[in-house]
Amino acid sequence: MPGLKFMRTLWACNVSGGPFQFTATKPGKTPVGLEEAHRDLRISPAEFDEVAAELGRTLDFAKVPKREKAEVLAAFAAHKDEVTTGYVAAARRG
Repeated sequence: MPGLKFMRTLWACNVSGGPFQFTATKPGKTPVGLEEAHRDLRISPAEFDEVAAELGRTLDFAKVPKREKAEVLAAFAAHKDEVTTGYVAAARRG
């Protein structure tokens, strides 16, 4: 989980304007897109929404201003379909 937390931190910094940059990759490999990186995890839309809610609570705890919080949450939400693709595909095969 420390690696996941680190990558989420880099991602949040990246979408909020820096100073850190996030590059989607498998360690030691070539770049990987969100769908491929999350497909085998089969993340449900409800699980994604709970992670978004936790991100919102974390931003509130850190006293991030409303405008910036909304920007980060919107950036996160924009990737819901990509992240939940594995769950949706598994449900269709069901």
